[in-house]
Amino acid sequence: MKDQPKASRTKTIVLIVMSVCILVPSMTGFVMKFMEFIHTFQGETDGAFAITPMLNYLLASLGFFCLLAWATMNGMFHDIERPKYRMLEIEEELNKQSSRV
Repeated sequence: MKDQPKASRTKTIVLIVMSVCILVPSMTGFVMKFMEFIHTFQGETDGAFAITPMLNYLLASLGFFCLLAWATMNGMFHDIERPKYRMLEIEEELNKQSSRV
């Protein structure tokens, strides 16, 4: 019984460390690229071409964030193993039905 909280705590720590290791460089790269586009747009007379990539970045990021929020609100990350087992159960039921025919 005492191993369960320790395993859960270790799992949480690993999750947080991996999240930081992945998200911090990704967010840093995104922000740096976005700042480069803003400086190009503001600094050069021909920098208006930078508007399209900036809008693409913003809209794509907003769309992915909305999908993540929607999936989280609908509980799609609550039990991620369940669909796998459900698929196997359905396959087993179909195999039983086909063997009867």
